[in-house]
Amino acid sequence: MAASHRLPAAIRAPFEARTWRAFGYVLIGLPLSVLWFALSVSLVSAGAGLLITFLGVPILAGALAMCRGFGAVERARARGLLDLDVAAPEPVRGRTGGAFSWMGAMLKSGASWRHLLYAILHMPWAVFSFSVTVALWAWGWSLFTYPLWQWTFPAWVGQDGIQLYGDATHSFYLDAPFEIAVTSLIGLVFVLIGPWVLRGLVSVDRLLVSGLLGPSRLASRVTELESDRGVVVDTAAADLRRIERDLHDGAQARLAALAMDLGLAKEKLARDPQAAAVLVDEAHGEVKLALQELRDLARGIHPAVLTDRGLDAALSAVASRCAVPVAVDVDLPARPVPAIEGIAYFTVSELLQNVTRHSRARRAWVDVWRTGDRLMLQVRDDGVGGAGIGAGSGLAGLSERVGAVDGVLAVDSPAGGPTTVTVELPWRA
Repeated sequence: MAASHRLPAAIRAPFEARTWRAFGYVLIGLPLSVLWFALSVSLVSAGAGLLITFLGVPILAGALAMCRGFGAVERARARGLLDLDVAAPEPVRGRTGGAFSWMGAMLKSGASWRHLLYAILHMPWAVFSFSVTVALWAWGWSLFTYPLWQWTFPAWVGQDGIQLYGDATHSFYLDAPFEIAVTSLIGLVFVLIGPWVLRGLVSVDRLLVSGLLGPSRLASRVTELESDRGVVVDTAAADLRRIERDLHDGAQARLAALAMDLGLAKEKLARDPQAAAVLVDEAHGEVKLALQELRDLARGIHPAVLTDRGLDAALSAVASRCAVPVAVDVDLPARPVPAIEGIAYFTVSELLQNVTRHSRARRAWVDVWRTGDRLMLQVRDDGVGGAGIGAGSGLAGLSERVGAVDGVLAVDSPAGGPTTVTVELPWRA
């Protein structure tokens, strides 16, 4: 395989599996498209002609349902031969679940009519692509291999070779060695350009399948928003569990111990003032620790400095607490909306925690700027690298959170470093 990749792409193309799969796609496509066209046009025409009676409605709905079945076959064919994975469109569901409701939903479905449009448009295109592909393939390989089968003409046909020209008095045959060699070279040119012409033709099929047989943009957007909503709900639930755990295991336990110490001090205050003073002093220390834990917890929920002074001050505060020296550069013309500002803050905070825990870096840099309608965040370090958005990793969860607001997280972290994490968030001022 490595040796084959050292060959130029133009020489590899006629023998690649991708080319032969595309060739098979075109060959199979013609009879299927003729069948889809004939059945679809005949049934839809019959249904439309009978719409003046009740019979036209079920016939037309059935024809559209049949077209959706054809679309499923075409998507499977494109997936197997063209490596094009197109999702199925949204299913047709009636409001009541009855036959009449289903027929009404089928007739109102835009995806069903797009499937019918595909069956109509693909047939003439399949005829054209089949004709061009087969002609190029047949002429290319037959002329290229002409030196191997030229002997069949004098042996079986009674002429010297392929007749290039002939009339009542003159005729010209490709039978001389030079003529045979030129014929083979012309065939080689056809063989080499054939795969590229084929891929160009198949690219139109890709557009037809993805544009007409997949879900609509609105349906895809609804599915994406439903997925993002689930991520947001799960993230909020996880944050609530984390806050509850931190309160229960930290400040709540410390305050309970503080109450016990103050109770003991109260009991010893009259009998042993010195011991009571010691207990009160210890309780004072516990109060300071509890207050610090509550401040840290509040900072983890939403820091006051972010609300009061914005991203520059808040990220500078995070950088000052980081074990690795961090340079922060925030260049924003205005403050984004609080939701985006909060996501940006917590994203950078999580990334700096990863730098401290895993990167073994000596320095890190945080850059924040605006480009068009996007808020850009970039966190870099000079550590050992090797970070990735793998299943179960912290970056995977961070990527899901960013994606829930139409953001993008990209990681560039080769082994040995450095690591650069770039985040795009929507800008809303």
